[in-house]
Amino acid sequence: MKSIKITSLANIDDAAKEFVATMGDETVYAFYGEMGAGKTTFINALCKALGVEEDTTNSPSFSIINEYRSDTTAELIYHFDLYRLENLEEAFDIGVEDYFDSGALCLLEWPERVEDILPNDTVKVEIKINDDDSRELIIS
Repeated sequence: MKSIKITSLANIDDAAKEFVATMGDETVYAFYGEMGAGKTTFINALCKALGVEEDTTNSPSFSIINEYRSDTTAELIYHFDLYRLENLEEAFDIGVEDYFDSGALCLLEWPERVEDILPNDTVKVEIKINDDDSRELIIS
């Protein structure tokens, strides 16, 4: 288990770079946290650290899945916001298993909605809000 502290938005890019340095061969990253914890904000910073043009990232709330490509590695990155899924059948309908099996990097918000079908090697990332309003990423 690893922990990364985000004291404010001013150091989120540093935290994202530190996170990238911890990434291994796993391709599915599940981000847990309450509404407003900063899942989308951190994933946007992470995509930037991975070489995605900053203005191309946003929350896929309505599209459910956004596709990005790293300008530095040409790697595909899928950003999921699964909040609106009602059940696993909807996840199957959009082909989430195909994305998970694609070898592309998959970054999931609200993974609780598809917990039963997450790959065994999914990296779990909890974003905790501290009393001082800072955030802590707990990676396991």
